[in-house]
Amino acid sequence: MKIKRWLKIFGPGLIVMLADTDASCLITAAQSGAQYGYSMILPQIILIPILYMAQEMTVRLGIVTKKGHGELIREHFGKKWAYLSAITLLISVIGALITEFIGIAGVGELFGISKWITVPFSIILLSLIGLNGSYKKVEHIGIAVGLFELVFIIGLFFVHPSSSQIINGFIKLPINDPNYIYLIAANVGAVIIPWMVFYQQGAVIDKKLKPNMIKEEKYDTAIGTIITQAIMIGYIILFAAIVANKNNIIKLNSVADLTNVLSNFSGINTAKIIIGLSIIGGAFVAAIVVALAGTWGITEVLNVPHSLNYKISRKNLYFYLIYVSVFLISGIMVLFMQNMIDITIFIEVLNALMTPIVLGLLLMLENKALPNKYKMHGFYKWLVIICCLIFMIFGIYMIGPTLNFW
Repeated sequence: MKIKRWLKIFGPGLIVMLADTDASCLITAAQSGAQYGYSMILPQIILIPILYMAQEMTVRLGIVTKKGHGELIREHFGKKWAYLSAITLLISVIGALITEFIGIAGVGELFGISKWITVPFSIILLSLIGLNGSYKKVEHIGIAVGLFELVFIIGLFFVHPSSSQIINGFIKLPINDPNYIYLIAANVGAVIIPWMVFYQQGAVIDKKLKPNMIKEEKYDTAIGTIITQAIMIGYIILFAAIVANKNNIIKLNSVADLTNVLSNFSGINTAKIIIGLSIIGGAFVAAIVVALAGTWGITEVLNVPHSLNYKISRKNLYFYLIYVSVFLISGIMVLFMQNMIDITIFIEVLNALMTPIVLGLLLMLENKALPNKYKMHGFYKWLVIICCLIFMIFGIYMIGPTLNFW
């Protein structure tokens, strides 16, 4: 009976965390391992409790208030803040989806399939998944696809990471290297992403979770946090081991780059399967989560029906139109734009700017929207506030180096 209850509750935390390790994050993790080896493992471990703290707040806010993040912002801080959050969320969502479609297109090209086939096919498939009128089905599909990220573990058996070098990576940290600090800041800035907050708060509502289920949903979030960071660490170890074995620094900027360097140890066909499945898993689950987060956030702010549990009708037409539209806009941009560097830089700056705003509003909502019984108290409250402030400082710091101000 207890297992049945847990299976009923589990899902929102796991799927949002699997989406956190999307195509761009996996490539970033690979680059981290290639550039700084095993010294990037410790920062990823430190990020585990901080990531959990932020998402745990959305669990309590969603379950207790039965209102989404955008709706609570509109209710407690007014329409201007709500509209600002919706606009920035939408831009962030489009930017994130662009990276997912680039990842999907990259995997297709590994097997000789043009992006003019993979991207439109993905848009149709992702749209149909959301249009079935059932949050539960979408969640199950997302988790099932997202677990393909774990295929990368096979690659570790080919490269044979050195346990002594891994331990040494915990001790010798190049903290005097400004590029290393910048890379840590980039990882910190990427952990708390606006659409994650909007998604999990909307998901626990659509899943109809009740206050007596908060404890189990916290476990769901904790397990998801550990899995997503384990995937990041695994990718770092995989490509750190490749560099250690080859004794030279390699640049990894695409799915093809990741495949080519792994193929030196596993063979090209095996490398294509390992990298292809893990990137597709991350890209697809992230695309579902990101699109739903944007759709929930915008429709909450506009105060129109915003549930995934109803078939498409005139009443909830706006919800499904927005859901499909974000796929179309981002997919078409990937198809027709050759140089995505400017957009990528803009999205990085935007996410850096949004980190203090998102965490600041999240902390204020936790204090303002929840009954005293469900608020944070004592040591844990101050620990969360301090950790969030650190995140916010790193978010602001990211703006400078991204724009070459310092």
